[in-house]
Amino acid sequence: MVHQVTDTYFVSPQITPEAMAQLAEHGFSDVICNRPDSEIGPELQHDVMEQAAKAAGLAFHFHPLVHQSLLETSNSERQRDILAHAEGKVLAYCASGNRSSVVWALGQAGVLPADQIIDAAAGAGYDLSQLRPMLG
Repeated sequence: MVHQVTDTYFVSPQITPEAMAQLAEHGFSDVICNRPDSEIGPELQHDVMEQAAKAAGLAFHFHPLVHQSLLETSNSERQRDILAHAEGKVLAYCASGNRSSVVWALGQAGVLPADQIIDAAAGAGYDLSQLRPMLG
């Protein structure tokens, strides 16, 4: 299930290779895999997903996030950079969509007001209110 955070940023739990063609049909240009290969079986590893994305005409970005390093500034900067260079809508996925929401939120700190960031995530079904001190 895809959850809309902004007009151009969407998050979801793990997707399948078959979903890539549907994403392209719905105007997505980029897919970000925030899920490390160590969490999933071989049929969903990033290389399989990348091949499916490219076959559908999508840009694919492997940006694995683990809970221990999720809050590192370099991670939110990289995610923000991917979004800035995307030519259409972006879908980021992980196990539940939470990590993809958190890294987006941290990347918006100082750009958007904290309330707007928290409200956008809440609208997509993710409670990020505990991040308020980090969002400005």
